[in-house]
Amino acid sequence: MSATVLSGKEPAAAIRAETAARAAELAASGTHPRLAVVVATADESSAWYVRSIARAAEKAGIACDIVDLGSDASARDIRHRLAVLSADESVHGVILQTPLPEGAKLEDLASAIAPGKDVDGANPLSLGRLAAGLPAFAPATAEAVVTVLDYHGVELTGLHVAVIGRSTVVGKPAAHLLLDRNATVTVCHSRTRDLAAVTSAADVVVAAVGRAGLITAEHVRAGAVVVDVGTNPTDDGGLVGDVDAASVAEKAGALTPVPGGVGPVTTALLLRHTVQAAAR
Repeated sequence: MSATVLSGKEPAAAIRAETAARAAELAASGTHPRLAVVVATADESSAWYVRSIARAAEKAGIACDIVDLGSDASARDIRHRLAVLSADESVHGVILQTPLPEGAKLEDLASAIAPGKDVDGANPLSLGRLAAGLPAFAPATAEAVVTVLDYHGVELTGLHVAVIGRSTVVGKPAAHLLLDRNATVTVCHSRTRDLAAVTSAADVVVAAVGRAGLITAEHVRAGAVVVDVGTNPTDDGGLVGDVDAASVAEKAGALTPVPGGVGPVTTALLLRHTVQAAAR
């Protein structure tokens, strides 16, 4: 068996085209969508990701301001800048890029982002509304998981989904989104006993732990759908996922690639959220 590739490039392109059209409509009416990305790290993989957001925003007709505070920025400085951007009527979306300087925590600082501009769903208020089934911007990576599955025709109702990872960025919000789609969800983590026994019983496996090659063929049942959220840098400058693609592809029914899977959809959704925020 060789797994079907669940590419994210096609759904991302469709979202970008829709977003660009809506951004042009807003600009014609006098509202010019603007996204601000606050950066306080020298991490090269983060810098690459932020540049990719800026390039995609430009193509979609969305202004993108990269606010670089430096890797020695204090938590107080970061919070202040987030508050200023949230109060700026010309800015419609605000993102705080990770990793953060020592002593600064995303869960503490994200509360300074106005929920209406929280296009990556980082504010605890946004996460709470998501958990309660109320309107809110979901973290884009978590939403990208469901978007890729939808695009490729994976009907989630009644399926058992194992989500590996319990972060507030991917694991927990992805679990809520999957529950909203009537899946039965098991959230696995570092304390899960016999991980392979749990995940190999699932119809869909979502790997979001940030450990290269953690998920192997023994973790999936034959024919399962596997979504790899991992983006782990390699020594040669490439990216690999949390899934050992070579072994899993011989057993799974479908698998998202890294790169080219969840990643491009994540960026496209951030831009869609920004335009939605501008429209409001």
